[in-house]
Amino acid sequence: METIDRKPAVAGQFYPANAEKLHQDLTGFFSNAAPKKSQHVRAIITPHAGYVFSGKVAASAFNQIDGRKKYKHVFILVSSHQEQFDGASVYCDGDFVMPYGKEMVDKDLGRQLVEDFPDIFQSNRRPHLNEHSLEVQLPFLHYTLKKDYCIVPIVLGTSKPSVCKDIANALKPYFNSDNLFIISSDFSHYAEYTDAKNVDFHTKNAILSNDPNTLLATLESNAQHHVPHLVTSLCGWTSVLTLMYMTANNEAMEYDALDYSNSGDAHLYGDPDRVVGYWAIAVSEERTSSDDKKENEHFELNETEKATLIQLARKTIEEKVRNGKVSALDPAAFSENLRSNWGAFVTLHSHGKLRGCIGRMIGDVPLFKMIQDMAVSSAVHDPRFMPVSLEELPDINIELSILSPLEKIIDIKDIQLGKHGIYITKGQRSGVFLPQVATETGWGLEEFLGHCARDKAGLDWEGWKTAGIYIFTATIFSESE
Repeated sequence: METIDRKPAVAGQFYPANAEKLHQDLTGFFSNAAPKKSQHVRAIITPHAGYVFSGKVAASAFNQIDGRKKYKHVFILVSSHQEQFDGASVYCDGDFVMPYGKEMVDKDLGRQLVEDFPDIFQSNRRPHLNEHSLEVQLPFLHYTLKKDYCIVPIVLGTSKPSVCKDIANALKPYFNSDNLFIISSDFSHYAEYTDAKNVDFHTKNAILSNDPNTLLATLESNAQHHVPHLVTSLCGWTSVLTLMYMTANNEAMEYDALDYSNSGDAHLYGDPDRVVGYWAIAVSEERTSSDDKKENEHFELNETEKATLIQLARKTIEEKVRNGKVSALDPAAFSENLRSNWGAFVTLHSHGKLRGCIGRMIGDVPLFKMIQDMAVSSAVHDPRFMPVSLEELPDINIELSILSPLEKIIDIKDIQLGKHGIYITKGQRSGVFLPQVATETGWGLEEFLGHCARDKAGLDWEGWKTAGIYIFTATIFSESE
């Protein structure tokens, strides 16, 4: 069968056509992206505007994905901007050519969908040729995933909820931990800045409800309010609705709003009187399985591995303070445990007082690399302190905390002071306390929660009562041991 690759349609317009410049821009977006909140992401909803407008929000969505996971299939669902037609079109004829190379298409699976569901799917190249909303997702996907993957590009031409439900039923067998779903959609179009934020807020809440009927009712309500210049409150509504038909009535699926902006926030380019809104939303499976707990129970560092990490942290800090740079690391020099991905914090003390503490809750790089990165951050980038000086080095004591996976809780009675750290998150605000904080301060449970909510997350003292609360344990060791 003849292969016909799909050529770039919006390179040089929506995103840089130069591969090196594209990579630089993506690095900048991800450096400012919302932090990871889950290790079990099944789907993301991400914008598709020009990168100068929505790049950071898109990076916040893609930043939730486990970049080291091997996915069998990556489904990309977009709603057609070019033409309306029945059902959906799957690109089956070739791969997607991009500035950095080819995005491989799972052509066999695409053809299978068309063969199995001829009333829903068609193999038609035309809707794909000039469709920007799918193409702009590919550089973010390429930047995020570190292992080989194949995409299943699907353009929805329908405007009927009943057809969206049929598409969802056909794809639902693939909606599992082996696969990833990317849903492409911007939010409100062309209202003025304040009106757009209000419309986008209500639309976002409807999506977070995980109820397709609530989304449809909200879209209708938005239209009936006759907001000046509002053309649509969700341009990719059919793709989002299809996702929600796959997740509805599944209590294990949790929608999280991660980041928001609109084109009016791009001050050099945007017009606040006529904006387009962007939300980053992730759909994840709640951490209720025993697998994570078993994995954590079997993770132990031996004394040699602990010493290796302490020595690495010390060497890294000294190199950074003395020379301004750190040595490259050879993964082969570290044990399998130290090459696995774990969250970690590096805490510095001087003369018994805190001198720096930086970490990441979720391990998205090997542990040895995490310790090197956090050692640098705690020594020179903790905003509460001046960078560690050369004269201070002999007095610095290093403490490492290696974290278990996060576990969401409903009842605060599940928190064991001294054993559990807490991670509190609400909207775009979050705060964390390591397990040792409760021991060092002598706080009771509500003090532990209150200080974390107010002092770390920037919420009210009782803000934890309406926030998401996660617990974790930590393996803690230091130079002084």
